[in-house]
Amino acid sequence: MRKEYVMGNGAIALGALAAGVSLVSGYPGTPSSEILETVSKYKKGDVHVEWSVNEKAAMEVAASASYSGARTLVTMKQVGLNVASDPLMSLAYVGVKGGMVVVSADDPGPISSQTEQDTRMFASFCRIPVFDPSSPEEAYAMIQDAFDYSEKYSTPVLFRPTTRVCHAYASIETDEAAKPKQYEGFVKDSKKWVIFPRLSYLNHAMIEQRNPKIGRDFSGYTGNTMAGDGKKAIFTGGISYSYAKEYLKDCPDVRLCKISTPYPFPEQFALTCLDGVEEVLCFEELSPFIESELLKVAGTHNLPVKIYGKITGHIPASGENSADSAAKAISAFLGRNLEHSGMDLPDAPTLPVRPPVLCAGCPHRASFYAVKKAMEGKKSYFCGDIGCYTLGNAMPLDMVDTCLCMGAGITMAQGFHWTDPESTCFAFVGDSTFFASGMTGVVNAIYNEADMILCVLDNSTTAMTGHQPHPGTGRNMMGNVVDKISIEKILDGMGVGKIITVDPLDLAASIKAVQECDSLKGVKAIIFKSPCIAISKPETQMKVSDKCIQCKKCIREIGCPALITRDGSICIDQGLCTGCGLCSQICPVNAIGGDSNE
Repeated sequence: MRKEYVMGNGAIALGALAAGVSLVSGYPGTPSSEILETVSKYKKGDVHVEWSVNEKAAMEVAASASYSGARTLVTMKQVGLNVASDPLMSLAYVGVKGGMVVVSADDPGPISSQTEQDTRMFASFCRIPVFDPSSPEEAYAMIQDAFDYSEKYSTPVLFRPTTRVCHAYASIETDEAAKPKQYEGFVKDSKKWVIFPRLSYLNHAMIEQRNPKIGRDFSGYTGNTMAGDGKKAIFTGGISYSYAKEYLKDCPDVRLCKISTPYPFPEQFALTCLDGVEEVLCFEELSPFIESELLKVAGTHNLPVKIYGKITGHIPASGENSADSAAKAISAFLGRNLEHSGMDLPDAPTLPVRPPVLCAGCPHRASFYAVKKAMEGKKSYFCGDIGCYTLGNAMPLDMVDTCLCMGAGITMAQGFHWTDPESTCFAFVGDSTFFASGMTGVVNAIYNEADMILCVLDNSTTAMTGHQPHPGTGRNMMGNVVDKISIEKILDGMGVGKIITVDPLDLAASIKAVQECDSLKGVKAIIFKSPCIAISKPETQMKVSDKCIQCKKCIREIGCPALITRDGSICIDQGLCTGCGLCSQICPVNAIGGDSNE
């Protein structure tokens, strides 16, 4: 045993390694990304680690390895679970052999996501078990239990850490990373592994008979706990349990009941917790999952208990919980004055509003600006996507009209073309997202004879989630240098009529490329290729000379955070400037330049 001070995601990774995982696959997405990266850092023996091209691919790679008896881990964020839902739904019916745990990190808030989805609801929908850790320490031990339950019941298991668990730090006692658990390999059996309607029907019936058994098993699970006593009880789980526990540390007359295995619901454990209780507050994120399950239990067993939570309006229906919201909700439930609740809640200063913006020197800003200038006076639609470039919607660029989900910008641009054929339709997609979910949309556009311009913003990394590699970067998570997959060759092979690769920091060439594509019919592509400024910085910074006429065009046009006013004059923050040179190409009097512009 050794003590490690690790992030929650690191604890999950170390727990999986201690459990003898053989294969880890996933797609980067905050707040889950560090799990796979930590596995890659600490793995021993023959453990295969990969960033798959998307979550569906990751799920399917892990599935066949699990069929062989290997323990597998799949990582993603809650939105990625939507992408992986097709194989997961079938896996719930087919079952697995080696333990298979699917980490779906939820993002209450949401802090960095399009949606506030609750993976517990997905577990109920799929009819598979889910674990809900409340701390990094618990996550380390619980994921090992998840592998055991997966093998015990031959089912994939969901694991639902939330942002505050994923990104919290704690000192945990860890075992050495184990060598991968031995497995016998795949045994052919088409009656088991080939999903047919008749088999689906039989397996569905089996699942419905099995899940109550898992619920009874979960009732004895050590992660489900009860502390304190009294006529009132707080039911909670995940990080919300930590907040509630902190508030109730000096309240032994209130029952604090933690549900670590929300589905199948541990009914017998809940009945024990409800014995003699008159009122219950369900304090949870995001859906009223525990609340709904308790209502079923109370109705089934005719319990004279009042249950409050999100359904009754006692807990907010959206957003993440906090220590402050726990104090407020529980104080009201217990009929106590918040100011005398025993919680030290000083007034915190109001934080300034800081909307997210593209980094100073980000090549995406130049790409958007080139398209904007080229299309001045022409009716155009600008369909965005998921990534740093979503921030192109901010003023003064205002270049993202839609953003739905990964890869959708390409197909949505086609929809605008069919409803407004006289317009010019653009789709912006990053290089990583192109590989993840963009290629299908391009094929659809070519096959259905759409008229659109695809703009691939290629910065040679997966920037928003932490600069993970992808098929176009030339390296993988096993540490190997591999052949780069060429986006140009893919587009050419698909049949894209015109493909132009240009450096977006060359404004004149970029504008010319856009105008050339606009003059052509069919599917055209511009690859704006320039490395992410966070991993490749120019050496020369820009400066403003005394030729400046204070017209502020540079600030009005591109909104770079390095361009500021000081004492009424335009200047460049040298702490932010990366020397991209876009502002120098905009200045009407050539007052901005590098070191030679003194």
